[in-house]
Amino acid sequence: MGLGVGAALQGLRPIVEVMFGDFLTLACDQIVNHAVKYQQMYGCPVEVPLVIRTPMGGGRGYGPTHSQSIEKLFLGVPGLCVVSPSLFHDTGRMLRQAVHRRRVVLFLEHKLLYPERLILEPANGLWHDTMPEASGFSTAIVRNYRDSAPDVTLICYGGISRMVPQLLSDLAREEIRVEVCLPAGLQPLPVATMVSLVRRSKRAVVIEEGTAGYDWGAEVSSQLHKHLWGVLERPVARVSSLPTVVPTSREAEKRTLVSSETIGAAILEVLQ
Repeated sequence: MGLGVGAALQGLRPIVEVMFGDFLTLACDQIVNHAVKYQQMYGCPVEVPLVIRTPMGGGRGYGPTHSQSIEKLFLGVPGLCVVSPSLFHDTGRMLRQAVHRRRVVLFLEHKLLYPERLILEPANGLWHDTMPEASGFSTAIVRNYRDSAPDVTLICYGGISRMVPQLLSDLAREEIRVEVCLPAGLQPLPVATMVSLVRRSKRAVVIEEGTAGYDWGAEVSSQLHKHLWGVLERPVARVSSLPTVVPTSREAEKRTLVSSETIGAAILEVLQ
């Protein structure tokens, strides 16, 4: 990581690949105390065009130190742009955008998305759109209906998107209209986009695979309540993994991580 920071300072555009996101903890000093600080430490402009690319998340039985979603450790670090492509984002295009930025980008990919085929066009009863973000990336918007307003808005990112097609198909059979907001940017947040979407449904469920507590979902919920106080018909619901280590046992891992069942239960709760 230190070599990558030095190469970026010398005018190159390095990509530092970390095999498991869990290992970012070993490079925290280089990221938090060096890479993102240089842009403002000196009396002249300093560019650090560095991309840190790493997979996050569980689902493969890799155990406690190779299955975490620890992105919340890096959210809120000034100067650090954190992005995460979903099943509905052009990941290659996003990576090229990250490489051409002039600041440090933490590029998070979920392990279970690697074998999946991207969904970039409307298909199988899903309607797909994108909205630009101030960060230069985009928010993907997926619906299981064509017209009228949604009954509920889901806000999630990255690996959670793999559950979206089946979930929306199941809910469509129950005549529940769902709009899914999948921001590429976790930091900075596309607050205006999220607010505009939730304003239509007046109900929101925020989902992430990270452990519950002091998390991305808390910030999203805070922003929604701040901007939509008096509009929301129910408090924003939050879904996340249990606040414990990720077990190696596949069955125990399933019970620990977010699932379609826990998301479905949260949706039905806010619709009551």
